[in-house]
Amino acid sequence: MEEPNGRSARIVGLGTAVPSRVLTNADFERMVETTDEWILARTGIRERHVVGPDESVATIAVEAGKRAMEDAGVAPEEVELVILATATPEQPIPATATIIQPRLGVSKATCFDLSAACSGFLYALRVARQFIVTGDVSTAMVIGAETLSRYTDYTDRSTCILFGDGAGAAVLQAAPAGEGILRSAWHSDGTFADFIQMPGGGSRFPPNVKEHIDAKLPFIKMRGNETFKVAVRSLTEVCLEVLDGTPIEEVKLFVPHQANQRIVSAVGERLGLKDEQVYMNLERFGNTSSASIPLALREAIDRGRLQRGDLLLMAAFGGGLTWAASLVRW
Repeated sequence: MEEPNGRSARIVGLGTAVPSRVLTNADFERMVETTDEWILARTGIRERHVVGPDESVATIAVEAGKRAMEDAGVAPEEVELVILATATPEQPIPATATIIQPRLGVSKATCFDLSAACSGFLYALRVARQFIVTGDVSTAMVIGAETLSRYTDYTDRSTCILFGDGAGAAVLQAAPAGEGILRSAWHSDGTFADFIQMPGGGSRFPPNVKEHIDAKLPFIKMRGNETFKVAVRSLTEVCLEVLDGTPIEEVKLFVPHQANQRIVSAVGERLGLKDEQVYMNLERFGNTSSASIPLALREAIDRGRLQRGDLLLMAAFGGGLTWAASLVRW
């Protein structure tokens, strides 16, 4: 994916934020008919963070964004573009990116939202990279932020155990070709749109109709078994696409979307990855959708799992259906 002008883009700063409130599997044992053993065996999750009454997707996105700018050594007035990837916006209008703009202090930035569910961070990363490569933007910020707990049916044990809240932000700047983001790929297939969805709250099933609320349409619904099969196949294929012949042994770290331990294990097996090449923090955060990759990436760096010059592979799969991958020289 080398550009003719010899430019690429690299992540120069990362910041994350998670709410302080934690829901454990023991909490769910008191809420629905389930057990810690059942949840752990099927998902790999032990606990997840959820927002409190005074928190929202905007508050955690702002916290993550400020930390990313601090990590990058970038002043707010230097940021020219903010892309917020979220499936749980602050409100329908305006875009959440514009709501957080003054709180971040990025007064010169063009701001917009991007909706690609769990693939949102990698989708937004690719979009921001293109603006930098063309020279339209020098410094960009990508934020993946979700408050899935606000759209979770806590009487449905098949979905309520999965989701957590959080935010992760990355600051991007130009890099020479051959550094930073080397190759990216993204795909979507709307014929599977009903596999992961929240039917209510939009123009088809508006939120002001009592029947829609009674039918719990404004909650996340999933077809888990079907999603698993498509996710494993699609993630494997998109990883091979961005590797483009690069031996899997050269990948220092694989940071996948933290959706389900069984999905990640199946993809890792198909790619030939060793356990030490895969970074997971699903056990402590659950599925945080577009926030999951930056949350895991920040933690991996802090724990010394990724160093300058290492080859990083990231991949995600989510509602839409959407899936994406990026190969990065860190």
